Amino acid sequence: MSNVVGIPPYTFIHILNLNTNITRLEIGPQNFVLQNNEKLLNEPCPMVKIPPGHYCIIKNPMSKYKAGEYCELKLGESKVKLNGEPFPLYPGESLQEAENFGISSRDYMKAVKALPVVPVNNALKLTAIVDHQDGDVYRRAGDMWHVEGPVTYIPTVQAEILEMVKPIIIHTDEVVRLRALQDCIDKMGSQRVTGEEWIISDPGAYLPGVCEQVVVKEQKITLTPETGLHLAATQTLVDISGKQRQTGEEWLITGEDVNELAPQIGVAIVREVHKTVLSKGKYCVVVNPVDKDGKPQHGQFLLKKGLTSFFLHPGEYLEKGIQSAFVLSNNESIVLQAVEDFTDDMFKDVVKRKAGDRWMLLGPLEYIPPTHVKILKQRQTIPLSKNEGVYVQNIRTGQVRAVMGPCSYMLEEWEELWKKPLHSDVEELLRCGGGTGTGDIRKLAYYEQSIDPKVLQGRDETYVITYRIPGNTALQIYNYQKKTARVMFGPDLAVLGPHENFNVLSLSAGKPKKTNALKSLCLMLGPDFITDIIEVETSDHARLQVKVAFNNHFEYVKGDEETEKKIFAVPDFIGFACNQIGGKIRAAIAQVPFDKFHRNSLQVIQYAVFGKTGDQVKFEVNNMVVSSLDVQSIEPVDKKMRDSLSKSVQLAIEISTSSVEAAASHEASRNEQVARGNLERQKLVNERNSELERTKLLELCAMTAAVESTGQAKAEAQAMAEKTLIDCHSEIEAARLKAEALSIEHRAKLESQILLRKHEIDYARRQNELELNKSKRIADIEVKSFNNKVQVLGVETVKSLARAGPESQVKLLQGIGLESVLVTDGNSPINLFNTSTGLIGGKC
Repeated sequence: MSNVVGIPPYTFIHILNLNTNITRLEIGPQNFVLQNNEKLLNEPCPMVKIPPGHYCIIKNPMSKYKAGEYCELKLGESKVKLNGEPFPLYPGESLQEAENFGISSRDYMKAVKALPVVPVNNALKLTAIVDHQDGDVYRRAGDMWHVEGPVTYIPTVQAEILEMVKPIIIHTDEVVRLRALQDCIDKMGSQRVTGEEWIISDPGAYLPGVCEQVVVKEQKITLTPETGLHLAATQTLVDISGKQRQTGEEWLITGEDVNELAPQIGVAIVREVHKTVLSKGKYCVVVNPVDKDGKPQHGQFLLKKGLTSFFLHPGEYLEKGIQSAFVLSNNESIVLQAVEDFTDDMFKDVVKRKAGDRWMLLGPLEYIPPTHVKILKQRQTIPLSKNEGVYVQNIRTGQVRAVMGPCSYMLEEWEELWKKPLHSDVEELLRCGGGTGTGDIRKLAYYEQSIDPKVLQGRDETYVITYRIPGNTALQIYNYQKKTARVMFGPDLAVLGPHENFNVLSLSAGKPKKTNALKSLCLMLGPDFITDIIEVETSDHARLQVKVAFNNHFEYVKGDEETEKKIFAVPDFIGFACNQIGGKIRAAIAQVPFDKFHRNSLQVIQYAVFGKTGDQVKFEVNNMVVSSLDVQSIEPVDKKMRDSLSKSVQLAIEISTSSVEAAASHEASRNEQVARGNLERQKLVNERNSELERTKLLELCAMTAAVESTGQAKAEAQAMAEKTLIDCHSEIEAARLKAEALSIEHRAKLESQILLRKHEIDYARRQNELELNKSKRIADIEVKSFNNKVQVLGVETVKSLARAGPESQVKLLQGIGLESVLVTDGNSPINLFNTSTGLIGGKC
């Protein structure tokens, strides 16, 4: 390793003396020769160059440096260096953020920073690192303050830059809410305590102080004559109108008071309200109205009628919203009730009303109820046609009556429509026309004519219940209040009073009869017939099922209540009659054997029912008369007996069937012989016709052979001619296609050559453009490199180098023991300084 160290201009090295352990600084340009007791600590490093408008911080700065002597090194301290001459770093010094930079200037440039420029309306937030005197102000460690622009801030080691504070732009319709982070005095000169909030509303740029925190930027609220705000005080304050407000107090502010409302500290917006507008014929009731002092009158009501408009104050609300006045026509009315004592002066006659009084107003009129009047109901006249009615109850006496049409009825103030309850069975019977049961019951057809479409759609319980009684039937209606019953005969219309109900009959039905299978409102007077299946047993214990049908009717006198009520004495007249007649039939058949009963069944049954000479029987309990009994079928109950009867019947049927089959067989044989003769005759006719057709076929074959021989020769000649013509056409077409192919081939070659030449030209042009762009970019790079070098060195440095060139060369030559020699031929002198410079550079 060489002991000579070449130090270029504006570079430096640190040399350690091993004997004294002192490090000294050597600055170029020079060739430094190391002694045996000296050690090179670092390669030549460039001096620190700080451009204008920049600075750097030196850590552990040296104080009063003297080469070869012990000097003071301020460990832990820092020093700010601004723009000036390039300077070296003394032993022990380092740049903040670039402690270990090398020979390249790029290593220490990151330690050189631009001076903070604070624009107008901006500020630089600083904090004190140590206690120090800042001009006229003494700063303690931890203190924070602003440096407001426009200014270029010169950093100090006693303060640290926290951030750049930007202003808040406040428009004319905006305000900014601020909060004090600690006790301070704001920019307006007001004393603020920690946590206190205030509003800044002046338009423009506002720069928050160091102890001020921006809470939120809020919009001013524009109020129109139709809008308002409910405000609430969250703390005791004075509002914008100058009125003292207590915490929790609420008030109203409208567009009539102010056009624009800025947010205020301690005031919260509860909600936005709009002006309530009442048009003609409208009204509303304000609950808890506010008096002149702004105090709500809880429990009070205020009536407002149109035409008017108003705002609802806090605590006020509309009872039922905006309502329309009651406009009553001729057929309408309203029922009113007083909720407190008052004097009714609506009409000419002044009436004193007491709480609870009830009265009714009839139309036509327009009515707006006062606050101490309650509207119970609005009514219309009830139009009732003939046979229609409603149940009306007097709510004072409880009496219920039926009002029948035709009329239009208006309820009085003490009257209400009364709903008449009905049992579910009666409801179902009315929907079905008066009778319900299974579908196989024949008597249900009687009730179809009495089905009311209105009842099917749903019964109005307040309307009078009516029922169309079918013809030849009777209906019993019971009055539970008077404990009386009345009978009506059809066809007629039954109308139920408020305390009346139908007498429902539970009848037997089916075959055999089952109890309660048919429910009916009507009793069929007849003449009608009843069919039943009765199980009997003969004297020789043969069990049989006898199906009998008998006519029935009732005997009564219209207008005679005794005979009318008597027909309803037996609720189930069908079951009663079947049981009575069945008992007589069973008793009579039990006395005769099966053979006798089988031969004389009708006489035995009729004798059992009607006796020797009678042709009808009458039940005195309900005046029911039974006549004209018919036996429809008799079947054994025992299976063996039923099988024996079936076999005997089957044998008789077989005998009859055999005779019928023999007659049919004889007739079939005769018909077969006739058909066979007709068949033989038809065969002979068909053979004759066949021979005639064959003769015609042979003639046609001969003609076909002659035509075929002539046509073959003609076809061959035509085929040869067409073949020759086709060959000629094919050769002509082939020649034409070959010529087209050659033309296409030549045209394709020409186009390919044109494209090839075009692409070659394009390629050459692009190559030339690339070369040209390359040359331009190389030139730009060289120019940019030269500019960067000039900018790095600085204009002043280049000027100094240009002026001090010959002097520095002489000094370099003198430093190595050489002198500048001029070699000349008498016309152009040659300076050998370049040679020495090259030698020095080579050594370095």
